[in-house]
Amino acid sequence: MKAVWYERTGAAPDVLTYGEMPTPEAGPGEVRVRLEASGVNPADVGRRAGSYRAMEFPRVIPNSDGAGIIDQVGAGVTRFQPGQRVWLFNGQRNGRAFGTAAEYIVLTEHLVTALPDDVSFAAGATLGIPCMTAWCCLFGDGTIVGQTVLVTGGAGAVGHYAVQLAKGGGAQVIATVSSAAKAEQARLAGADLVINYRTEDVVAKVMTFTGRRGVDRVVDVDFGGNLATTLKLMAMNSTIAVYATNGNRNPVVPMRELMEKCISLRALVLYALPPSLLGSAQADISKWLAAGKRIHNIAAQFPLAQTAQAHLAVEKGDKLGTVIVDCAR
Repeated sequence: MKAVWYERTGAAPDVLTYGEMPTPEAGPGEVRVRLEASGVNPADVGRRAGSYRAMEFPRVIPNSDGAGIIDQVGAGVTRFQPGQRVWLFNGQRNGRAFGTAAEYIVLTEHLVTALPDDVSFAAGATLGIPCMTAWCCLFGDGTIVGQTVLVTGGAGAVGHYAVQLAKGGGAQVIATVSSAAKAEQARLAGADLVINYRTEDVVAKVMTFTGRRGVDRVVDVDFGGNLATTLKLMAMNSTIAVYATNGNRNPVVPMRELMEKCISLRALVLYALPPSLLGSAQADISKWLAAGKRIHNIAAQFPLAQTAQAHLAVEKGDKLGTVIVDCAR
């Protein structure tokens, strides 16, 4: 099969190789997916660059999300059969060297979910880690009906899905963004209030919107960078769900302030969550997709041979949506 891989970390054009690799075979409990599209996440780029941790394998095929068609099933597989359209997540993560920047991937069936016929493969490849992370941040502790949810980075890959899912889950949604273009994306996703944190007073706007009560839940793209602001707008018995903290990777957490408002911290990384929670997320996302038209933001698309350019597009930091690699071309 055609694939892209790296054997050392570094700059994408320097370390990513495009060539032939053996096509994998599905083992017991596994399915093989003929990939049509691969989604590039910031974590995929960070792993390849070497900014996350040391390489865990001598050769890595990058990218964790994707979509395609099942063409082989292993012994004991009961949920899928050849010919089904699917999306997948955690293709390349702890314990797995080979991700979705390839024509084929083999992985356990619980990482695979049926893709509706009216959702393109490119759109399906935007689901994976962004949509699963958004769902787990929102619903990991139960229902959000009637709550007020703040999504920081409401036009980002995770944030844009979090806004849509939160509205679908019965919450009022506030989104923070950094530009007028991103504000429009958050509004299209259904945000009730959009705040440009570069030009507006986030705390004042939030507290006015909530009648001085504060928000019940934050889906936070930068816990350390946002913490000083976040603490000022939390309601009593509220929750901060954290999926990234790049602005300050080692923040000082003022425990007394958290205690006085009974604020819970839910820190999460997708691959470490309980299988039961991940299964609930997959099932609920499937129902959500089937219930109506959804917005799947695709920032750019590159052929498989140009995966390095796709990684550079993510590193640039100005994308709206997910960068996609087209595995079939």
